[in-house]
Amino acid sequence: MKVLFVFLFVFCAFLHVKAQEPDTIRQHADTSQAETDIRKGLNIQDTTGQDTLTNAQDTVKKETRKERREREKAEKEREKYYYKDIRKDSTRLAIEHLSRIAWKRSLIVPGWGQYTNGGAWWIKVPVIYGGFISAGIIFDYWQWYYRKFGDEAAHRINNNGMKEDPDLMGIDQLDYLIRQKDYGRRNRDLTILATIGWWGLNVVEAYTTSILKYRYDIGDDLTVKVVPTAVPVANSFGMTAAMNRSFVPGIRLTMNIK
Repeated sequence: MKVLFVFLFVFCAFLHVKAQEPDTIRQHADTSQAETDIRKGLNIQDTTGQDTLTNAQDTVKKETRKERREREKAEKEREKYYYKDIRKDSTRLAIEHLSRIAWKRSLIVPGWGQYTNGGAWWIKVPVIYGGFISAGIIFDYWQWYYRKFGDEAAHRINNNGMKEDPDLMGIDQLDYLIRQKDYGRRNRDLTILATIGWWGLNVVEAYTTSILKYRYDIGDDLTVKVVPTAVPVANSFGMTAAMNRSFVPGIRLTMNIK
C-alpha cells in the first residue's frame, strides 16, 4: 500500500508539472516578443533622432573662411567704437587715437612719438639716439674683436699653427683664441639684444607719456613744500634730544591736496 501511495503521489506531481509547461513557455515567448518590440521601438526612435539631427545640421549654413574673416574684422571695428556695449563719445575716441598714434610712431621711427607727445621731447630724442649711437659703437668693437681672434684661430688651424696677426704673436694656446672669439661673439649678440630692448623702451616711454598726458589729469591741486628742519637724536642710553639737546639737520617734505 505504501508503495502504491508513493507511486500515485509522484504520478500526480508529474501531471501537474506537465500542465504548467505550456503556460511557462507562453509567458517566455510573450516576454521575448515584448523585448523585441521594445528594441524595434528604440531603433526607430534612434533613427528618427539621427535623421532630425542630420536635417538640423543641413539647415545650418557653414561659415566660409572669407565670411569668418569679415565677421572678425567687423567685431574688431566695433570694439573701437563701443566699450561693453556702450558707444564711446567723440572725446574718448580722440583721446584713444592720440594714445595709439604716439607709440606707433615711436615704433616706426624712434623719437617720433616723443615729439608727438610734446613736452621735453628735445631732451628725450637726443638721449634715445645717443643710446643707439653708443650701441653701434659697442657693436662695431665686439665685431672687430670677434673677427680678429676668429681669423687668427682659423689661420693657425689651416696652416699647422703658423701665426699671422702681429698683435697675437705672444699667444700660443689655440684654445685661448677660440675662447676669446666666442667671448666677442657673445658680447656682440648681447649688444644687438640690448639695442632691440632700447628700441622697445622708447616705444613704452611714448605710450606711457601719452596715457598720462591725455587720459589722466593731475592738475595744480597738488602742492609740495620742502623746508629745512632739525631732527632730534637719541643717544645710546635712550635719552631724547629734549634731555641731551642733540639734533641733526634734515629736510621736511609736506604735500597738500586742495
